[in-house]
Amino acid sequence: MSVQVVYKNIKKIANSKIQAIFTGENFTMSEINSLSKAEIIKLKKLINLKKANSDNIFHVNLDNKIIILISVKKNFKTSDFEYLGAKFYEYLKKNIFQKISISKNFMDVDNFNHFIHGLKIKSYEFNLYKGSQKKNSFLIEALINTSKKDKINIQKFNSIETGVNFARDLVSEPPNVLFPKEYVNRLLKLKKIGIKVTVYNEARMKKLGMNSLLGVGRGSSKESYLVTLEYYGNKKNRSKLFSFVGKGVCFDTGGISLKPARFMEEMKYDMAGSAVVSGLMQSLALRKAKINVVGVVGLVENMPGGNAQRPGDIVKSYSGKTIEVLNTDAEGRLVLADALTFTEKKFKPKFIIDLATLTGAIIVSLGEEYAGLFSNNDELSEKLYKAGLEVNEKVWRLPLNKNYDKLINSSIADVQNINYSGGAGSITAAQFLQRFILKNTPWAHLDIAGMAFSKKAANLNPSGATGFGVRLLNQLIDKYYE
Repeated sequence: MSVQVVYKNIKKIANSKIQAIFTGENFTMSEINSLSKAEIIKLKKLINLKKANSDNIFHVNLDNKIIILISVKKNFKTSDFEYLGAKFYEYLKKNIFQKISISKNFMDVDNFNHFIHGLKIKSYEFNLYKGSQKKNSFLIEALINTSKKDKINIQKFNSIETGVNFARDLVSEPPNVLFPKEYVNRLLKLKKIGIKVTVYNEARMKKLGMNSLLGVGRGSSKESYLVTLEYYGNKKNRSKLFSFVGKGVCFDTGGISLKPARFMEEMKYDMAGSAVVSGLMQSLALRKAKINVVGVVGLVENMPGGNAQRPGDIVKSYSGKTIEVLNTDAEGRLVLADALTFTEKKFKPKFIIDLATLTGAIIVSLGEEYAGLFSNNDELSEKLYKAGLEVNEKVWRLPLNKNYDKLINSSIADVQNINYSGGAGSITAAQFLQRFILKNTPWAHLDIAGMAFSKKAANLNPSGATGFGVRLLNQLIDKYYE
């Protein structure tokens, strides 16, 4: 479901039957030019009866109109306006209004755009496979003067929303529909918006020596792929490039180290890191961001077939380092190991940020409030932290330290893929990944296992796939690198 937002002149729809009006704190009434004096007097009386026990959104009947009132506090931050927009969407949905006209009062253009942005982000639903697809039953007509600058901002918000919803769609698809090959087909469509898409099949990856990634997909009848997505918005300096890498395990049974049957259906979400990278690349291209970016995603299925990788196997990664596979359910780090080294070697980026639903341990640590952040670079970490606060996609930095290396050192290979000594599960997973950054490129790893999917609606997200990371990384790029 999506809310259609139409920007029109206020005078043309001032007499709409249902109107939402922003007021000051405590529903003070002033600057409302779309109502007559008599209507305002009557409205004030109704407000006095309502507001003592009301929330900051409610509606009243005014002759042949319904007026929805929304209070805006003086100390509202940008994120507060987005929350208010999300809350307003829930209010409209609950009350089943058919057509809403919004009068902009008590906020500037930028905050109003954030309000609409929050409303649209919240309105997402994935109902493609329901027998009767419910469609949005109301139309929002947002009353705002569209200057040239404001039109640019609106397009920017629309592009981010498209990228978030693309990521959500990918995560929500069932695994019999979105297996690696179908995922590749959807990424190839991004060529239409100016993204260069390069597909590496199993034969090409084998020739390159990507045995760590390939080992994960050995038990599946579906072919594995690595896909690069290149966008050049700063053509004057093509050498200045930034990179994002995503784990794309389209379904994770755990392989031979089989997961419990209960809730295994949720393992279709194990490609959420790659979905965020894909959604980010789409939004950057659509909004014509002035930056050069490459996205790299490793797409596999982890299945317990007759040819599946076994616990105890040793594989040689693209980096040349050997990995002892002690647990085939620690597969995401094997995919990322080759993808990270490949990205660093081929593209020589200014930084690498990877995203993955990597460990259950990060949910134990941070729940569904923060993604885990691990990095070899303080400056990049600080920028990610601040960007996260600004769009409420928060990250929390956890330590990396050479003393953790002893927990993943193998006696017969360069490294083992799991820490069997116990403890520090998310840290040792990140410590493993760091070994495949060979040239000390600034790098950050975001463990989004607790953030990619939610069983309950919260903040700006409906229940289900959240698209967490697309807005965070857009904010990072917009604030620090464009």
